[in-house]
Amino acid sequence: MHVQVAPSLLSADILHLDREVESIRGCDWLHIDVMDGDFVPNITYGPGLVRALSRIGIPQDVHLMISQPARHVDAFIDAGAAIVTIHAEADVHLHRTLSHLKKRGVKAGVALNPSTPVSVLEHVWDVLDLVLIMTVNPGFGGQAFIPGGLAKIAQCRHIIDEGGRTDVLLEVDGGVDLNTAPHVVAAGANLLVSGSALFSAPDRGAFIRQLQNL
Repeated sequence: MHVQVAPSLLSADILHLDREVESIRGCDWLHIDVMDGDFVPNITYGPGLVRALSRIGIPQDVHLMISQPARHVDAFIDAGAAIVTIHAEADVHLHRTLSHLKKRGVKAGVALNPSTPVSVLEHVWDVLDLVLIMTVNPGFGGQAFIPGGLAKIAQCRHIIDEGGRTDVLLEVDGGVDLNTAPHVVAAGANLLVSGSALFSAPDRGAFIRQLQNL
């Protein structure tokens, strides 16, 4: 199973973003954490950043940690997102929003907070391209990995494999470093988001390759 890596720009130096992105060439995706100050306490980026980064040539994995995401998905798609992930906890019409994402030609993802069970996905697997398991509580970078997330990763991997859904990405975000990543991959994840650990590494390219080669 090939492991893909998505550096989280939440941990990058925003004043030197062009330099920061060049330092992570070789990654598979750019992970863009969009926060609205409502669903999570922080406020971060909007479609403008996604539009600017679309010139870089690395596909963008846009994680919408926002309330009422259906109101904003088109703006991020139009800006150049390749994956749009919404939170199950934030959208009361989850199947409809995911179906819309697929019709717009992007990968449709659902994120689950640490306290949200995998069972909420029961009736949307047919319109899912990606499941994002949060192994920290969303809203801030640099948090410690929550070990209980490993069981959820394994549960999702079982469902994906049993359904023959080899096209579905199983992503993990939160506290992913060289110590936790082997356990995450062993549990079944194939897309790793890493922020503070990656951007604080002496050799970011080597760090990315180590994750990809797990």
